[in-house]
Amino acid sequence: MSTELKVYRLAVCLYPNVTPLDYQGAMELLGGFSTDNQARWGHLYKNRPPCAINPEYLSHTPEPVKPMVGPGLVPSMTYKEALELEDGKDFDIILVPGGPNSDPNVHILTVCTGSWVLAGTGLLNGKRATTNKASYRMIVEKTKDFNITWVPKARWVVNDDKHIWTASGVTAGMDLALSFLTFFTNEAFAEEARGIIELSAHKDPNEDEFASFYGLV
Repeated sequence: MSTELKVYRLAVCLYPNVTPLDYQGAMELLGGFSTDNQARWGHLYKNRPPCAINPEYLSHTPEPVKPMVGPGLVPSMTYKEALELEDGKDFDIILVPGGPNSDPNVHILTVCTGSWVLAGTGLLNGKRATTNKASYRMIVEKTKDFNITWVPKARWVVNDDKHIWTASGVTAGMDLALSFLTFFTNEAFAEEARGIIELSAHKDPNEDEFASFYGLV
Protein backbone atom coordinates (compact mmCIF):
# COMPACT_ATOMS: atom_id res chain seq x y z
CA MET A 1 0.00 0.00 0.00
CA SER A 2 1.45 3.39 -0.99
CA THR A 3 1.97 6.15 1.54
CA GLU A 4 1.47 9.79 0.67
CA LEU A 5 4.80 11.57 0.79
CA LYS A 6 5.42 14.86 2.57
CA VAL A 7 7.05 16.99 -0.12
CA TYR A 8 9.73 19.55 0.71
CA ARG A 9 10.76 22.17 -1.84
CA LEU A 10 14.40 22.86 -2.62
CA ALA A 11 15.64 25.98 -4.44
CA VAL A 12 19.00 25.74 -6.22
CA CYS A 13 20.24 29.28 -6.91
CA LEU A 14 21.99 29.62 -10.28
CA TYR A 15 23.98 32.62 -11.48
CA PRO A 16 26.68 33.34 -14.11
CA ASN A 17 30.04 31.63 -13.46
CA VAL A 18 28.54 29.26 -10.89
CA THR A 19 30.70 26.18 -10.20
CA PRO A 20 28.53 23.26 -11.44
CA LEU A 21 29.94 20.60 -9.10
CA ASP A 22 29.11 22.78 -6.09
CA TYR A 23 25.44 21.96 -6.56
CA GLN A 24 25.52 18.88 -8.78
CA GLY A 25 27.37 16.78 -6.21
CA ALA A 26 24.92 17.73 -3.48
CA MET A 27 21.96 17.17 -5.79
CA GLU A 28 23.04 13.58 -6.52
CA LEU A 29 22.04 12.94 -2.91
CA LEU A 30 19.28 15.46 -2.24
CA GLY A 31 17.59 15.29 -5.65
CA GLY A 32 17.85 11.53 -5.74
CA PHE A 33 14.65 11.15 -3.78
CA SER A 34 12.38 13.61 -5.53
CA THR A 35 8.87 12.31 -6.12
CA ASP A 36 9.76 11.42 -9.73
CA ASN A 37 12.95 9.60 -8.80
CA GLN A 38 11.26 7.73 -5.98
CA ALA A 39 8.64 6.50 -8.44
CA ARG A 40 11.44 5.20 -10.67
CA TRP A 41 14.06 4.02 -8.19
CA GLY A 42 12.32 3.79 -4.82
CA HIS A 43 12.56 0.01 -4.89
CA LEU A 44 16.34 0.30 -4.41
CA TYR A 45 15.91 1.65 -0.88
CA LYS A 46 14.96 -0.35 2.20
CA ASN A 47 14.86 2.67 4.53
CA ARG A 48 13.10 5.23 2.38
CA PRO A 49 11.64 8.08 4.48
CA PRO A 50 8.00 9.18 4.06
CA CYS A 51 9.07 12.39 2.35
CA ALA A 52 10.52 13.73 -0.88
CA ILE A 53 12.64 16.72 -1.88
CA ASN A 54 11.57 18.34 -5.14
CA PRO A 55 14.09 20.81 -6.59
CA GLU A 56 13.63 23.95 -8.65
CA TYR A 57 16.57 25.62 -10.37
CA LEU A 58 16.22 29.39 -10.05
CA SER A 59 17.77 32.25 -11.98
CA HIS A 60 16.98 35.88 -12.77
CA THR A 61 15.84 35.05 -16.32
CA PRO A 62 14.65 31.90 -18.12
CA GLU A 63 17.70 32.04 -20.39
CA PRO A 64 20.47 29.43 -19.94
CA VAL A 65 23.00 30.38 -17.27
CA LYS A 66 26.65 30.13 -18.33
CA PRO A 67 28.60 28.31 -15.60
CA MET A 68 32.33 28.51 -14.98
CA VAL A 69 32.79 25.38 -17.11
CA GLY A 70 30.49 23.27 -19.25
CA PRO A 71 27.28 23.90 -21.18
CA GLY A 72 24.60 26.41 -20.27
CA LEU A 73 22.30 25.55 -17.36
CA VAL A 74 18.58 25.92 -18.02
CA PRO A 75 16.66 27.20 -14.98
CA SER A 76 13.23 25.78 -14.24
CA MET A 77 11.91 29.00 -12.70
CA THR A 78 12.86 32.65 -12.30
CA TYR A 79 13.16 34.35 -8.92
CA LYS A 80 10.20 36.54 -9.88
CA GLU A 81 8.09 33.48 -10.67
CA ALA A 82 9.10 31.93 -7.36
CA LEU A 83 7.84 35.01 -5.52
CA GLU A 84 4.53 34.87 -7.39
CA LEU A 85 3.68 31.20 -6.89
CA GLU A 86 -0.07 30.90 -6.55
CA ASP A 87 0.08 28.08 -4.04
CA GLY A 88 1.75 30.44 -1.58
CA LYS A 89 4.32 27.85 -0.59
CA ASP A 90 7.83 28.91 0.32
CA PHE A 91 10.95 26.84 -0.25
CA ASP A 92 11.99 24.63 2.65
CA ILE A 93 15.64 24.27 1.63
CA ILE A 94 17.85 26.74 -0.25
CA LEU A 95 21.13 25.63 -1.85
CA VAL A 96 23.58 28.41 -2.72
CA PRO A 97 26.56 27.13 -4.74
CA GLY A 98 29.78 29.07 -5.12
CA GLY A 99 31.64 30.60 -8.02
CA PRO A 100 34.72 32.72 -8.64
CA ASN A 101 32.94 35.95 -8.70
CA SER A 102 15.49 33.74 8.10
CA ASP A 103 12.46 31.84 8.35
CA PRO A 104 13.09 29.30 11.18
CA ASN A 105 11.61 26.52 9.03
CA VAL A 106 14.00 27.12 6.13
CA HIS A 107 17.29 25.27 5.75
CA ILE A 108 20.03 27.11 3.87
CA LEU A 109 22.95 25.13 2.46
CA THR A 110 25.98 26.77 0.87
CA VAL A 111 28.91 25.18 -0.93
CA CYS A 112 32.34 26.69 -1.58
CA THR A 113 32.18 30.50 -1.94
CA GLY A 114 28.39 30.32 -1.68
CA SER A 115 28.90 31.24 1.99
CA TRP A 116 30.42 34.54 0.84
CA VAL A 117 27.24 35.21 -1.17
CA LEU A 118 25.16 34.38 1.91
CA ALA A 119 27.33 36.61 4.10
CA GLY A 120 26.27 39.59 2.01
CA THR A 121 22.64 39.02 2.98
CA GLY A 122 23.41 39.34 6.69
CA LEU A 123 22.10 35.84 7.42
CA LEU A 124 25.49 34.68 8.68
CA ASN A 125 25.78 37.44 11.28
CA GLY A 126 26.38 35.84 14.66
CA LYS A 127 26.94 32.45 13.01
CA ARG A 128 29.83 30.08 12.41
CA ALA A 129 30.68 29.27 8.80
CA THR A 130 33.35 27.93 6.50
CA THR A 131 34.18 28.37 2.84
CA ASN A 132 36.59 27.42 0.06
CA LYS A 133 40.05 27.23 1.61
CA ALA A 134 41.83 28.63 -1.46
CA SER A 135 39.74 31.80 -1.04
CA TYR A 136 39.50 31.67 2.75
CA ARG A 137 41.80 34.57 3.66
CA MET A 138 40.31 36.84 1.03
CA ILE A 139 36.73 36.09 2.10
CA VAL A 140 37.53 36.60 5.78
CA GLU A 141 39.07 39.97 4.91
CA LYS A 142 36.14 41.01 2.69
CA THR A 143 33.63 40.15 5.44
CA LYS A 144 35.58 41.53 8.41
CA ASP A 145 32.83 44.06 9.14
CA PHE A 146 30.29 41.25 9.59
CA ASN A 147 29.88 39.36 12.83
CA ILE A 148 30.81 35.97 11.35
CA THR A 149 32.99 33.35 13.02
CA TRP A 150 34.87 31.80 10.10
CA VAL A 151 36.16 28.29 10.84
CA PRO A 152 39.46 27.59 9.04
CA LYS A 153 39.56 23.83 9.61
CA ALA A 154 36.20 22.32 8.73
CA ARG A 155 34.87 20.20 5.90
CA TRP A 156 31.50 21.71 6.72
CA VAL A 157 29.91 23.71 9.54
CA VAL A 158 26.36 23.46 10.84
CA ASN A 159 25.03 25.90 13.41
CA ASP A 160 23.28 24.69 16.55
CA ASP A 161 19.82 25.50 15.22
CA LYS A 162 20.50 23.24 12.19
CA HIS A 163 19.16 25.89 9.79
CA ILE A 164 22.37 27.13 8.15
CA TRP A 165 24.93 24.68 6.76
CA THR A 166 28.12 25.83 5.00
CA ALA A 167 30.60 23.59 3.18
CA SER A 168 34.21 24.10 2.24
CA GLY A 169 35.30 23.92 -1.42
CA VAL A 170 33.39 22.16 -4.22
CA THR A 171 33.49 18.42 -3.35
CA ALA A 172 32.90 19.19 0.33
CA GLY A 173 29.34 19.92 -0.74
CA MET A 174 28.72 16.20 -1.11
CA ASP A 175 29.88 15.57 2.45
CA LEU A 176 27.61 18.36 3.68
CA ALA A 177 24.72 16.94 1.66
CA LEU A 178 25.18 13.50 3.22
CA SER A 179 25.24 14.98 6.72
CA PHE A 180 22.16 17.09 5.97
CA LEU A 181 20.34 14.09 4.49
CA THR A 182 21.09 12.09 7.65
CA PHE A 183 19.67 14.93 9.77
CA PHE A 184 16.69 15.58 7.49
CA THR A 185 15.64 11.94 6.99
CA ASN A 186 17.48 9.14 8.79
CA GLU A 187 20.96 7.61 8.83
CA ALA A 188 19.94 4.30 7.26
CA PHE A 189 18.41 6.01 4.23
CA ALA A 190 21.33 8.42 3.87
CA GLU A 191 23.74 5.48 3.88
CA GLU A 192 21.72 3.75 1.17
CA ALA A 193 21.80 6.92 -0.92
CA ARG A 194 25.57 7.14 -0.41
CA GLY A 195 25.99 3.52 -1.45
CA ILE A 196 23.93 3.91 -4.61
CA ILE A 197 26.15 6.73 -5.91
CA GLU A 198 29.26 5.01 -4.42
CA LEU A 199 30.36 8.08 -2.50
CA SER A 200 33.43 7.80 -0.27
CA ALA A 201 32.43 10.52 2.14
CA HIS A 202 34.14 12.42 4.94
CA LYS A 203 31.80 11.94 7.89
CA ASP A 204 33.78 14.01 10.39
CA PRO A 205 33.19 17.72 9.74
CA ASN A 206 36.59 18.50 11.29
CA GLU A 207 38.49 16.21 8.90
CA ASP A 208 39.85 18.89 6.60
CA GLU A 209 43.23 18.32 4.96
CA PHE A 210 42.99 21.52 2.94
CA ALA A 211 43.22 23.78 5.99
CA SER A 212 46.87 22.76 6.42
CA PHE A 213 47.37 22.55 2.64
CA TYR A 214 46.65 26.29 2.47
CA GLY A 215 48.47 27.08 5.72
CA LEU A 216 45.35 28.10 7.62
CA VAL A 217 46.22 26.02 10.71
